[in-house]
Amino acid sequence: MMRGWIAVYYRELLILKRRFLKIIASMSVSPLLYLIAFGYAMGKSVKIGGHTYMEFLIPGLVAMNSMTRAFGIGTEINISRFYWHIFEEFQAAPINNFAYVFAEVLAGITRAIISIMVILVLGMLFGVSLSYDSPFFWIPILLNSFVFASLAVALGMLVKSHADQAMLTSFVITPMAFLGGTFFPVNRLPVWAQKILFLLPLTHASKAIRSAAYGNPVNYSSFYLLAIIGLVLFFSAVYCVNKARD
Repeated sequence: MMRGWIAVYYRELLILKRRFLKIIASMSVSPLLYLIAFGYAMGKSVKIGGHTYMEFLIPGLVAMNSMTRAFGIGTEINISRFYWHIFEEFQAAPINNFAYVFAEVLAGITRAIISIMVILVLGMLFGVSLSYDSPFFWIPILLNSFVFASLAVALGMLVKSHADQAMLTSFVITPMAFLGGTFFPVNRLPVWAQKILFLLPLTHASKAIRSAAYGNPVNYSSFYLLAIIGLVLFFSAVYCVNKARD
């Protein structure tokens, strides 16, 4: 079942290696701007739950970037399908759909982890000291990356053009990035809004990552929910690849 996944993943690693410095630079720009504009400007004057706003912001940026960078693998898939026709070569190769999806999802997770390391380094440079050594800090990161990398592969098989991919990012990922507990506590919103945002995977990821970073107990229900959503989206991606190959 897993035959051929290494070849697909290795290709993504080669692309990553070739553009590594540019990718690292692009991964640094947005978090740096957020840290300067929001965190540094009011990081010491604003307190949220006994923590400075900078300490609140870093875990939120970790959650948001694990989403956006994992979802970004959809752009690579889009380019390989419509411009380089790499997907057609995968169709002809002895690589089954499950292995293909696994490799692309793993590539998305890899990009997300690299972006997280960039944010943590920036946080250290800004003097933010949080707890990053707990496995409960990294588990929701991996699960959140798994969710959105799987979503990216599924949608990458459904879109008909590069413009469609950009539209999905604008209507799905961008609103979630700002409403999923990244920049402000969700519990400060009206109850009806909290119930809606509770349905977003990023809300649970932000909550779990922030709790672990503070050294507080983590609600395991967030892990279970992210894992279930991720598995549903993963097998949906396999189904979408099947349809795309037909």
